[in-house]
Amino acid sequence: MAKRVRMQNYEKRIKQGKGIGKGSEYKPWITIQDVSSKGRVTRVNGILTGRQHEFLSDMEKNYFYIVEFSDNVIDIREQYPLLPIEDTILIAKELGIKHPKHPKTGEDIVMTTDFLVTVSTGDEIKEMARTIKSKDDLSNKRVLEKFEIERVFWQKRGVDWGIVTEEEIDKTISFNISSIHSYKDITSIDSLNDMNSLHIKDLIYEFISRIVDDKRSMRDICFEFDSDMLLDNGTAIAIFKHLLINKIIQIEMKERIDINKHIVIKTIYENNMKKVDFI
Repeated sequence: MAKRVRMQNYEKRIKQGKGIGKGSEYKPWITIQDVSSKGRVTRVNGILTGRQHEFLSDMEKNYFYIVEFSDNVIDIREQYPLLPIEDTILIAKELGIKHPKHPKTGEDIVMTTDFLVTVSTGDEIKEMARTIKSKDDLSNKRVLEKFEIERVFWQKRGVDWGIVTEEEIDKTISFNISSIHSYKDITSIDSLNDMNSLHIKDLIYEFISRIVDDKRSMRDICFEFDSDMLLDNGTAIAIFKHLLINKIIQIEMKERIDINKHIVIKTIYENNMKKVDFI
């Protein structure tokens, strides 16, 4: 009976398209509605995938921002199912470990890995499985048992698997990326919506020339720029964030972005300047 119920639940999720596909077509096996989380659940619109990502904790969200910002990452799939379930059941049996079960029905449940990340190394494309967990939880025997099932599952598939704790997630970098994340598309800046592309490009080039050597705070530079160019207040700050998220300019991301201070522009990426030409 339990097996039949399990198969019905499994088939229902598959029919819903969960746990399959790549990029914009992927749907996580578990969504915010499916579980109660101790942390703050979050939805984020992905830049790489163009779809909505679902995170069950702040740690997952923070890790996502950092991974997505990497130049080598080409796809991110969260809450990835370890299927077929018979494989994890067999692994658990071989290890002498109890397979995770539903607390109410007692049926075996599909295990998931927090992130399956697709990376391009230049010579090849490979996948990395990553589980996000607080360091304190790693002293829990049952948590480690589940991780062992997960580790063996990915080992059998030749996929690199690892645990990421809060010590490996730089909160400052994550915060900085989150604060500029929504400015990827220049059209997200309302005051530029009615401008033609040539005018916008001229504004961006002029703005870059002003921020390179100016020692004033970024707020002062941006306020002056908005005034000189007859732009709505806040437009230049939005342009600054657009340049950062598109990696046209580089600053020290390990320091919290504070526009009330002078922000050193470390690099202007000439190759990425081509992105401006496509506006």
